[in-house]
Amino acid sequence: MKNKNHWEKVFATKAENEVSWFQPYPKTSISFLEMFDLPLDANIIDIGGGDSNFVDTLVEKGFKNIFVLDISENAINRVKKRLGEKAQYVNWIVSDITEFVPNVQFDFWHDRAAFHFLTSENKINNYVSIAEKAIRPNGYLILGTFSETGPEKCSGLEIKQYSELSMSSRFEPKFERIKCITENHKTPFNTIQSFLFCSFRRH
Repeated sequence: MKNKNHWEKVFATKAENEVSWFQPYPKTSISFLEMFDLPLDANIIDIGGGDSNFVDTLVEKGFKNIFVLDISENAINRVKKRLGEKAQYVNWIVSDITEFVPNVQFDFWHDRAAFHFLTSENKINNYVSIAEKAIRPNGYLILGTFSETGPEKCSGLEIKQYSELSMSSRFEPKFERIKCITENHKTPFNTIQSFLFCSFRRH
């Protein structure tokens, strides 16, 4: 409940461009999506989607089976409001990811900046176990976290930094690493945050 209350407050009190993770266009996430050339009926989920613009691009591209999960109902409601009538084309899920019980398997699991908020072994292991079950064989997992040279906190919370090796070791042997890149994200406050993005394929 502590985490949920934190994020409900963030999304109730801050505008979208008043948080460090804001991006007008999720360029890196979309480039990973396009790399895998998914069919329009693919099951795609955005974990910790918040009020990110990733879902807007998915809708615009014509994907039919879009899911957005976030712990904050306020975040979900903000995106629904922004999308207007298009919100009906998205499956909205208010849940802590470590307690998520999916009722479908996914072809594409996207997470930019949710996984690194899990700092206990128990929660990290829960996440990995849920992803293993929820992503179908040959499905894709795309993770964006702070790198080892990135911030040690975000939104006042401790985070866990990752390297290509430490992230890969979390998801092997069920996943095969495809590609990792580092990216400097410029925040709305003109600071730079170092991110690591890795893509994996489910065995």
